[in-house]
Amino acid sequence: MKKIILRSIGTVHSSRKKAEDDNWDNETVYVELDGAQFSAEALAGISDFSHVEILFHMDQVDPSKIEKTARHPRNNTEWPKVGIFAQRAKNRPNQIGTTVCKVLKVEGTKLHVEGLDAIDGSPVLDIKPWVTEFAPRGSVYQPKWISELMRQYWRS
Repeated sequence: MKKIILRSIGTVHSSRKKAEDDNWDNETVYVELDGAQFSAEALAGISDFSHVEILFHMDQVDPSKIEKTARHPRNNTEWPKVGIFAQRAKNRPNQIGTTVCKVLKVEGTKLHVEGLDAIDGSPVLDIKPWVTEFAPRGSVYQPKWISELMRQYWRS
């Protein structure tokens, strides 16, 4: 397989300092672009969108805990054993996270958002505006266990 080398475009600054499940809406978060690569112009127009999609690297995941097979989400045996690609777990092979976040404000090279489930210091790989036309087309469905898992994910 081809090796890919990426350079982060910025860093997550979050009130959450360690990876923990649930209650992500309690966090104060902004993404600061790397000033050596970008000026404030890189964020021009982003505040015209209600939401952005942020791709980040979950670089603080213990490499020995990376999953490549199936497991019970959050080790809950009441939920089915499913492959890592049927989950949004942090222990992914490439540790890439992606979250759609509400845009709060832009201050220079800082993009303040709500609902980013990345911990402080996480490298940001990309920021994309959320565009309605890229949302799923047609009906959306998911298994019951993921709705149960996500019940407290955003709540305080």
